[in-house]
Amino acid sequence: MSGTRLILLGAPGVGKGTQAKRLEEFFHLAHISTGDMLRDALREGTPLGLEAKSFMENGELVPDDVIINLVKERLQKEDCKEGFILDGFPRTVMQAEKLDELLEGMTQVIDAVVSIQVSNDEIVERLSKRLVCNACGYVVMPGDGLELGDGCNKCSGEIIRRKDDEPDSIRRRLEVYEEKTSSLIRYYEGRGLLQVVDGVGSMDDIFQRTVETLGLSLEPV
Repeated sequence: MSGTRLILLGAPGVGKGTQAKRLEEFFHLAHISTGDMLRDALREGTPLGLEAKSFMENGELVPDDVIINLVKERLQKEDCKEGFILDGFPRTVMQAEKLDELLEGMTQVIDAVVSIQVSNDEIVERLSKRLVCNACGYVVMPGDGLELGDGCNKCSGEIIRRKDDEPDSIRRRLEVYEEKTSSLIRYYEGRGLLQVVDGVGSMDDIFQRTVETLGLSLEPV
C-alpha cells in the first residue's frame, strides 16, 4: 500500500478517527487530521501556526488559504512519502479543488475517498451515551463501571455528559455536517473516487470492510 493517498469522510460518531488510526498503524500511512495539524503548528510556533492562532483566538474560522498552506507544509514532511490519510479535510468542494491543485503541483493524486456511513439514529444512540470527566476530559469506556455524576477514576472530577452530546445537539451537528458535505460527496462520486463503507458493527468489522473496499489485503507481504 506504499504511496497510497486516502481521504476519510464521516459524520461525528461514525468512528472515522479510530479507523484512520488503524489504517495508519497497519499500512504505515501518515494520519493527518486538521485538528492535530493545527495543534502541531501552534506548538511549534510556525508562521502559519501563528497566523491560524490569530483567527482562533478571535473565535473565527481559520481561512481556507491558511488551512491549505498548513496541509501543503504537512504533506512535504518525510512520513508522507509512503502515503497518507486525510482526516477532517477537505470539508468543502472549494477545499477539495484547492487540494487537487496542491497535489497536482506535487505530481500526486488522491487514490480513494472512503465515506463511513451510519444512520443518524445510530449516531445519536452512540454519542448520547458518551460520558466524560469534566476535569481531565477522560472518556468513560465500557467496563469502567462509571455512570453520570460519579467521580472520575483518573482524578477528582465529575462524570458528565457534554452539552453537545445531548440528542438535540447531536442532531443539529449532523444537519450541519450533511449540509456541508453533501456537495463534497457528489464531487468525489463524480470523479469515481468515492467508496462507501457501512459503519455499523465492531471496530474490527468496519476495519475489515474498509480494507476490502479499498481492495487491500491484511495478509503479510
